[in-house]
Amino acid sequence: MGKSYIGEFEELVLTIVAILQDDAYGNAIVNEIKSKAGREVNLSAVHVTLYRLEDKGYVKSDMGGATNERGGRRKRIFTITNAGLAILKDMKESRMDLWKLIPQLNFG
Repeated sequence: MGKSYIGEFEELVLTIVAILQDDAYGNAIVNEIKSKAGREVNLSAVHVTLYRLEDKGYVKSDMGGATNERGGRRKRIFTITNAGLAILKDMKESRMDLWKLIPQLNFG
């Protein structure tokens, strides 16, 4: 099997899922991307990306409990899998290897 790759937005969403741990659900991910990356994102784009990451085996999801503030609706909570952690690690290492080749960045 060849090396797997994910896109930039998939990487961003996957990283935020890893950061949020047990509190990774749609709106929390949107808010964290805005807060940490300074980027406005659409909730539906995040959901589509989460489902794609789940299909690839990088996250898994479970339904959380119903809450009064959500009108009794349940949240779908996402957690990163070992495969998800591995792809993030591989991507970081690949980028570091490339960045080290840029003389102006002087990683000395």
